[in-house]
Order: sequence, then structure tokens, then C-alpha cells
Amino acid sequence: MLYIVSNLSPRAYNQNRPACVHTFVNRDFDIVSFFKNVFSASYFSLRNTSWKKFLVNCYSSSTFFERRPGEPPLIKGWLPYLGEALKLQKDPLGFMKTLQKQHGNTFTVLLGGKYITFILDPFQYQFVMKSHKLSFQIFTNKLLRKVFSIEKLATNDDLNNDLHGCYHLLQGKSLDILTENMMQNLKQVFELQLLKTTNWDTAYLLTFCSSVIFEVTFTTIYGKSLADNRKTFITELRDDFLKFDDKFPYLISDIPIELLGNVKSIRKKLIKRLTSEHLAKTQGWSEVVQMRQDILEKYYTLEDFEIGAHHLGFLWASVTNTIPATFWAMYYLLQHPEAMAVLRDEIDHLLQSTGQKKGSGFPIQLTREQLDSLVYLESTVLEVLRLCSFSSIIRFVQEDLTLQSETQDYCLRKGDLVAIFPPVIHYDPEIFEAPEEFRFDRFVEDGKKKTAFFKNGKKLKYYLLPFGFGASKCPGRFLAIVEVKQLLVVLLTYFDLEIIDAKPMEANYSRLLFGIQHPASDVLFRYKVRS
Repeated sequence: MLYIVSNLSPRAYNQNRPACVHTFVNRDFDIVSFFKNVFSASYFSLRNTSWKKFLVNCYSSSTFFERRPGEPPLIKGWLPYLGEALKLQKDPLGFMKTLQKQHGNTFTVLLGGKYITFILDPFQYQFVMKSHKLSFQIFTNKLLRKVFSIEKLATNDDLNNDLHGCYHLLQGKSLDILTENMMQNLKQVFELQLLKTTNWDTAYLLTFCSSVIFEVTFTTIYGKSLADNRKTFITELRDDFLKFDDKFPYLISDIPIELLGNVKSIRKKLIKRLTSEHLAKTQGWSEVVQMRQDILEKYYTLEDFEIGAHHLGFLWASVTNTIPATFWAMYYLLQHPEAMAVLRDEIDHLLQSTGQKKGSGFPIQLTREQLDSLVYLESTVLEVLRLCSFSSIIRFVQEDLTLQSETQDYCLRKGDLVAIFPPVIHYDPEIFEAPEEFRFDRFVEDGKKKTAFFKNGKKLKYYLLPFGFGASKCPGRFLAIVEVKQLLVVLLTYFDLEIIDAKPMEANYSRLLFGIQHPASDVLFRYKVRS
């Protein structure tokens, strides 16, 4: 799960003009070709005027604004509407550090029709969190409408509050139950498909992770299909989900959904599969899904299509970052055999101390507490999140305000966004030595989890922020980390693993500011059952 920007009104000369959605251009997105298509006859024939609004917003978002006294330095770039979005996507960290060097720790950037004020000083984060005039919920609700077609949350605070009350079922004893069920589902996936692989088998790593994580997550949260063709059901659902997820950078943009090919029909198909009628055909709902369904039935009729949209949003949040996080964890371990050896020793020691033996079949069962005792495994996962999470913590400015800080106060405008960009601290050499390197033991000190990191001689309260902070901190973070740990434990315990492609991997920044970045390409690896 992650923190994301949504469909909000940008800074504008005329407050009554149409709303505009935040856009980050996909690496493969050709802006010139897109505008040619917009002006083609097929798009002019559209009966709605969404394309007209898009072009108007592209112009007005960057035309009528100048910096006022007391506001942060403004960087608009020369491209209308896009502003500096292309520079940011090309080299996110380098671009932000350049602006930091030129303008200090606070500045405003035009990015895809949005004026976003970045706060880069980690000692100032608390002032963002404490301001009641900065809202997380407003843009979240609008994003849910844009991406998943969820309408009611924007107008019904009671529904919002009731659904938020479900999140305690992703912690404590409920999380222990989810952890146990997840291990059982992992067991089924691996026993049926993989533990017969006594000879080397080859696979693409991202495809492998996507398949395993999606099936295990869905069956743990929503249960198993009662239909005879279970495997077909989960395969078709996964394939459609991944097609939908691949279009996510466009769905959050200003581009009308009519111009996005078949994504609208794919979304409709996914929502239909997750309506009350179809979910009734699965057995073994988790507590959190059951509670969410009970709440949704209070606010909707049982047949309402929007219930399926809520479930699609919940499933997406449960899967979309866990897949790339698992990919990067496996990739870095495959590239660092010495780290893999340490983790295997740590896992073997735990299994021996708990009287569990590695034999044929799948006998091991680890509790959440036991998983948490694996300090090098924990450190590995945290290091992956440090390296690969490019999410931002975003707040919507509800009214003109002065953001106070220890160094300087800044005026912010209603309708703008405020963002904290954690990669700047994740890659700060003063906080993390050689920050570009993968060091699996970076978060271990004297055999325990290391939590003390410093900048300017002062201990940091916030040094690792892949899940946000405060009241809006990702509610599914514990489950996501447990799932990555469990899969790594199973793979390291039962399989020999080797990477085939030795090429260095780069991230695809099309999801910049939206969580764990996907790799720019896939990589081959091979596996077989350990003798």
C-alpha cells in the first residue's frame, strides 16, 4: 500500500475552472504522438468534451501564476502544464538534489499541472504532519474515484470512517491469523508447482514474483474460489489485474480514460469479478474483508457495482507494491551470494531452535514473532525499501496558510500540494554510508535492529519512510513485510537459486512518487529444490 497524488484542482487564476488531475508521464509516453492523436478525427468524434478540458487545463495550469512574497522559490520549467515532470522522471534523485542545492530545503515545482511544495529537511517533517490545514483524505478520495470508480467516499464521511475502522484487523492477533493462513497458501502454491523441480528450471523474476504474490495475497485475503476451475479463475484475474495496474500512471493523469485503450473495459471486468455476487463464490474470507463487506452493505445495496470497486481498490493496495518489493529483494540477494548465505544460516538456526526440520514436503511454520526475530532478514527487507521506494507523503492545502518551521515560515496557497520526498534522506551519505550500495546488514547493530541514524549531529526520528507517517501511515505495512519475509524464507530454505542475467537493473520511474518502483525490464533466474 502507498501514498498517492490524485485528481485535485491545481493552482489557478480562476478558481472556478475545471478540475485538473496530476500527471506523471510514463517513460514510454510520447507527448507529441499523444497530441497528434488528440487532434485526430476519431477523438473529435467523441461525444463528450473530456479532451477539450484536458487541453484547456494544460494551458491554464501554467499560465496564470507568479510567485508571491513569502512563498517558496518557484520552478516552473518551460513546458506548459508538464513543467519539470520530464526532468524529475529522468533522474528523480539527481533533479531533487540539484534543486535543493540551488534553492534550499523548501521549494515549489510545477509537475503535470500541479504546484507541489517539497519539504526536504527531515527535521521539518513534523510541521507537515501537525498542520490541520493539510489534508490527506481529500485527494485520496478523488484518486479512488478516478482510478477505481469509487464515488461515495467523496461525499460520505461516515463510510470513510467506518472503513478506516477495519484497519485494526491488519495488526495484532488478526495479523497473526493472516500470517498463518498466508504460509499455508504459500505451501499450496509451492507444493503443487515448484517442489517437484528437482532439476534446474528457468523463469523471469518479475513474472515469477507477480504470479506467486498475487495468488497468495488474494487467497489469504479473499479466500479460495469454490469453482472447479480455480486455477483458471486466479490466472485470468491476475492477468487482467496486471494489465490494469500497468495503466495506473495514466489513470491518475489528466488523460481521459476514453483515450487509454481498453483499460476502462478491463477495470469494469475486474470490478464485476469482485462484486458481492461473485465474491460469495469464494470461501475463507479474512476478518478484514468480512468487516469491510458488512460495512459496504450498510451503505450500498448488495447488488451495487461500486462494492466491487471498493474491493478492487483494496486488492490493488494489497498487491501493487508487494510484487516489486519482493522482486528487488530477490534480485539483490541473487546478486549478493554472501548475503544469501547469512540469511540461510539465520533461518536454519531458527528452524533448529524451534525443533523444525527441513525435509521432503513443506513442514515449516513460522509465527510472526519468529519472523521478526530474524534480524538480518528484517534488515534486508528494510534495505530494499530504502533503495527502491520512491513514494512521497502528500498533503492537499485546504486553505491559504503559513507553514511554520524551525528555520523559515512559508506561505502556501489553497489548492496546492505539499510533499515530503523520502528518497532524499534514504540516499543521504551523511545518514547512510555509501547509500547507492545494497548492504543487507545496514539495519543491524550488535545483533539487534539498528534504529539510530543521525544528520547534522542530531538523531533522526524519521530516517526510513516507505510507508508514510502519522495517521495516514500505510495500514497494510505489517502484512506486506510479513509476506515478503515469508516468501524469502521459503525460497532460501527449499531452493537453490542463481541469477542468469548479470546485467545491472534500472528502475522504471513511471510510478514516481507512488511507492516501490518497478524494474525497467525483467531478469532471468533459475531454481531447483535443494538436496
